[in-house]
Amino acid sequence: MSTSSSTEGDGSDGGGGGGGGGGEFEGPSSSRTRIRSSNGVWPEPFVEALAFQVAIDASSSIGRLAAAQALLNLFQVCSTWRAVSHSELLWQNLTRRIWNIRHLLHNTWHEEYIYRHRTANNFQLGRYEYTSLPFVPSYRNNNNDGLLCRRLALSNNHLAAGFSDGSVHLFHLPSRIQLATFYPEHRDRFGRFACAISGIILSDAQLVFATLDGDIHLVIINGVNPLRRVHLGDVVNDGALVDFSGCNQWWVGLYAGVPDRAFHVWNSETEELIFVGGSLTDPEAVMGWHMLNELTNFIGRVRVTSHESAVACTNVRVMVFDLRNVGIILGEEDIHRGINIGSFDANRDESMLIMDMRGVARVRRVTTLEEVCRFTVRATQRGILGSINGGYALMCVGGVIRVWEMVHGEYLYSFRERIGECNAIVSNERHVAACSASATIHIWDFGAN
Repeated sequence: MSTSSSTEGDGSDGGGGGGGGGGEFEGPSSSRTRIRSSNGVWPEPFVEALAFQVAIDASSSIGRLAAAQALLNLFQVCSTWRAVSHSELLWQNLTRRIWNIRHLLHNTWHEEYIYRHRTANNFQLGRYEYTSLPFVPSYRNNNNDGLLCRRLALSNNHLAAGFSDGSVHLFHLPSRIQLATFYPEHRDRFGRFACAISGIILSDAQLVFATLDGDIHLVIINGVNPLRRVHLGDVVNDGALVDFSGCNQWWVGLYAGVPDRAFHVWNSETEELIFVGGSLTDPEAVMGWHMLNELTNFIGRVRVTSHESAVACTNVRVMVFDLRNVGIILGEEDIHRGINIGSFDANRDESMLIMDMRGVARVRRVTTLEEVCRFTVRATQRGILGSINGGYALMCVGGVIRVWEMVHGEYLYSFRERIGECNAIVSNERHVAACSASATIHIWDFGAN
């Protein structure tokens, strides 16, 4: 989870892009009347479709930022072709496909595309604004182990940080102000770390968080209703909830402790539990129980993608399963060199990051497990943490955050700030956030003004 700000743009009129390959154009623009060119060749709808395909091909083969130059070259052919650059539908289609953005945050889709391009360009070049967030730790349970940050989550305007005492601190990123602190509802709990945060799902509308004993709480941000518990955990029958992830349609919990109950899936709109099953974490059952009294190494991770699938891993296996047909396994693989679980992550663009215990990191497509690129982290410590956004992989090693691009696996740079031992890291298209052992939350903002 993270936060960050700005830098100068590259001055191109077209923005930039990258993203998926192929695909059909979604249709001609209806924003203006189409007129054939004077010689009856190259009608505007055709040029618009060509522009879309040229940008997608460039982003697929070279990277998202390459789409801008490809479009610029095409628009310079003649005035008729340049007129296509005014099509809002073209920019909407490109923004959706290349940047995976479905909701307009700026005045027009053209402005949205340019903003996304410039922000990604800032990421590519390492232009960011750094700050740390001031907040007062709670130490609610008075554990002698200190306050350990367990999870971070980002939305466009908010950051949430969840800790070992069950507290979740919510911040407003533009102002860097702490808005609120939330605690799970009180009840008798099994184990002194039973209320430690095991996962956070955050949007600008609501905050959902889960604890190790399986309780799930929800609060509407800027709403009048108080925090409420939407699911009462049953740790005896389910085991420990070791990771929790989701989106606006699904919540997925990864459990360890009871055989054949590794995954729990909820419909997030109705808050109904619709599936329980899976044996992924059966070998880690004992470790799951130990987590309630001792916050040891990661047992597993689960992530939800934008195409209604989820990917999860333990230290030896990765598994992809369908959320539309819950229980259907789409792919699985044993990783013979083992998986560094702390470095595992996946994004909404159907890419995941897996690093083995020898320090070799691979970016793979979630749907097929096909390898996209690989790079070497040159470190095998268990304390390595990783995160990915739409185009970049970040690895925190020894208090230093390093950045790779995810098309060719090229190493780019490391952050200037040294943060010491890191407990949690998260990133999105604009921000990177990390929390160090001193309970300091660090924010890097790459946003384009």
